Amino acid sequence: MQKNQKISTIHNRKASHQYEILECFEAGMVLVGSEVKSIRAGHISLGESWVDVSESGELWLVGAHINEYSQANQFNHIPARRRKLLVHKHEIEKMQKAIEMKGLTLIPLKLYFKKRKAKLEVAICRGKKQHDKRQDLIEKDDARKIAAL
Repeated sequence: MQKNQKISTIHNRKASHQYEILECFEAGMVLVGSEVKSIRAGHISLGESWVDVSESGELWLVGAHINEYSQANQFNHIPARRRKLLVHKHEIEKMQKAIEMKGLTLIPLKLYFKKRKAKLEVAICRGKKQHDKRQDLIEKDDARKIAAL
């Protein structure tokens, strides 16, 4: 990747392999300036992150790592801090009811910019069993073989 090349979308590639995606939501993010610049440069990892609903009814992105921005000097951010997500109240209530059910969780799928604002696609997911993962791999392999013909 070139030094000034900017990334438009960051995907959580592990999510589609480890989870069955049931429903998706778009959330805004509360970020500081150095975080935005670091995200635009593609220095973010969503692989080990999840979304948590607090007792006060707020959504928080936990476990996402945004590297420090090298030109920010003393005004840099903390790389692994919790970040507040902005969604409508009825969507928060829907997500909270879903995660109270057994086996469901909130996982970030992708991060992108929309009209200069950072947006995070959050999904209600159910963890896949090992045999489900194997079946998905077999289906992908079969699709590749058919496409090659």
